[in-house]
Formats: sequence, structure tokens, C-alpha cells
Amino acid sequence: MDPWRNKFPGVEVTEQAVIGKGGSHLAEASRDASLVMVGRRERRLSIGAAIGPVTHTVLHHAAAPIAAQEP
Repeated sequence: MDPWRNKFPGVEVTEQAVIGKGGSHLAEASRDASLVMVGRRERRLSIGAAIGPVTHTVLHHAAAPIAAQEP
């Protein structure tokens, strides 16, 4: 996130460490967010790019807009 923080210093970023399923926590946190940023690992699959379970959950359950960061 540091490159984005440096580029947009006026944007508030909240960090929180929690125990449990990341997707569920991010979907819950999205209720109070203006934007949810998710990323994905680079996987080399013959069928194209894939997302992981956390990103999948956020895409389906977030209450705020979602931005995805490529690896």
C-alpha cells in the first residue's frame, strides 16, 4: 500500500489485524468504507488469471466499491 499512500496522501487508510477469514472481515469492514482494495497473487494458469478465496468473497459480499491491484 505504500506506493498508493505516497501518491494519495490525503486518503485515509485503516489497517487492522484480525483472526479469522479474511474475506468475511473485509466484507464486514466494507460497510464503513468508501473503497475496498484487494490484490491477488500471480498464478500462471493455462486458463488465465485466477482470484483467491478472499478476493472472491469480497467481490460477492462487499458493500463498498472494490479496486483490484494486479501483482
